[in-house]
Amino acid sequence: MNRRDFLKVLAIAPIAAAKTSKAFATEGTEYHEELRGILVDTTRCVGCRNCEVACAEANDLPYPELLDMVADKPKDTNTDKYMVINLFETVKQASAQDTWVRHACMHCIEPACATACPVKAIEKRPEGPVIWHADRCMGCRYCMLSCPFDIPKFEYDSYNPKIQKCFMCWHRQEKGQDPACVDSCPQEALKFGTRRELIQEAHARVALHPDKYIPHIYGEYEVGGTSLLYLSDVPFEQLGFRTDLGNTPYTEYSKEFLYSVPMVLTILPALLMGIATATHRNDKHDSQAQG
Repeated sequence: MNRRDFLKVLAIAPIAAAKTSKAFATEGTEYHEELRGILVDTTRCVGCRNCEVACAEANDLPYPELLDMVADKPKDTNTDKYMVINLFETVKQASAQDTWVRHACMHCIEPACATACPVKAIEKRPEGPVIWHADRCMGCRYCMLSCPFDIPKFEYDSYNPKIQKCFMCWHRQEKGQDPACVDSCPQEALKFGTRRELIQEAHARVALHPDKYIPHIYGEYEVGGTSLLYLSDVPFEQLGFRTDLGNTPYTEYSKEFLYSVPMVLTILPALLMGIATATHRNDKHDSQAQG
């Protein structure tokens, strides 16, 4: 674990004292398998970026710039872009090729961002998505510090700032619809389903086409597993993925610390939740008074 990741773990540990160290792990393997997720097959992506457009439309975000594809400058998500497609110059069997890769929230099985949040504004839904509750958030941004993938983004320039990230189109899932990016992909590079179905599908593709794919499903085990799973024909470090995260959930690193923290830390989250609730109540009262 490097220094940056150590600091992320420190951000998680005190807040997690109010929760069990296995807040998301106690559900068991069966729970993990039935979480919904997305399988991303990078060998099928042609860089059309229909998914970026669909994401923007589904979430009322600005229309994406479609001419900013530069291989040596991969884009990051931001408050106006929940997901981006990046172009990478990769090498397979000594031959150069271009590979397009979807970058967005990984929707971890045991999300560090949710564990770090003192007021439960970040929630791992039993269905799979990691979502954010505006009415609970107090703006501490611990979720940003704790995320190993640096995904949550804060609206620093807004008078009413929000945490912005991909929510796996939870508002669409509630209506029985697939995420917008999945529906929009003409190459079927994205597949929506339960983690069990997606992992089976991924292993089947690797077994049937061993010359096409590397034998690694990114997200199957990384940081305890994620609801976003990736297939590739080149090592994932060539695609900008972090390969130094290990398979242990970040929440587990803080387990031993939890037994030695002062008892005051166990009441801090409840105190902060009370402050956040009171703040939102006062804001609502002031708004009604002004109206």
